[in-house]
Amino acid sequence: MSLRNMTLRTSSRFRPVALGVVATLACAGGPTTAPQAFAVAFETTRGRFVIEVRRAWAPHGADRFFELVQAGYYDDSRFSRVIEGFIMQFGLAGDPAITQAWMNRNIPDDPMRESNRRGHVSYAMTGPDTRTTQVYVNLADNIRLDSAGFAPFGWVSEGMDVVGSLYAGYGEAAGGGMRAGNQGRVIAEGNAYLDAEFPLLDRLITATAVGGRRK
Repeated sequence: MSLRNMTLRTSSRFRPVALGVVATLACAGGPTTAPQAFAVAFETTRGRFVIEVRRAWAPHGADRFFELVQAGYYDDSRFSRVIEGFIMQFGLAGDPAITQAWMNRNIPDDPMRESNRRGHVSYAMTGPDTRTTQVYVNLADNIRLDSAGFAPFGWVSEGMDVVGSLYAGYGEAAGGGMRAGNQGRVIAEGNAYLDAEFPLLDRLITATAVGGRRK
């Protein structure tokens, strides 16, 4: 069975409430436990890529990622931090109200079970127990990040060429990293700010949970 035929999230035509309402309701619920193995298909302006997730690698990270995807959090957002030869980072919602609803819902750290090798996916953070919604894909082997506790929870199993082709011309200017403290306007204004000031950024159109495969 193909990845597309194993969709876990309800199709958008059966979701009658607005995206912001879905995300807010998800925030109000209890903790979500993700499947032991699942994948997320990302449709972007450059094409499609797939992230495979293994809960055994980082249970807290996998649970939050699954919860965010199920809520539609990542849909219609921007790839605002792409650093050639380093990382591609995303995870601030297009609607600032949705970002605000999630940004203080920190999850505990996970132990390091995998390494930040090329294609592996981890959460951005500013220190212990500060992970929320922003994740990054390693565009190279960034083993030095392991000692800081950036625990991978999955890897790009399809479309690493797509990930590598996302627009990187703005570097750190379009929001930068969490630790730099330069994301204020992205958090406050969302897509409206990024589209006006950084129109060449690639778009994350949809993120849909689908069936995974073994690694």
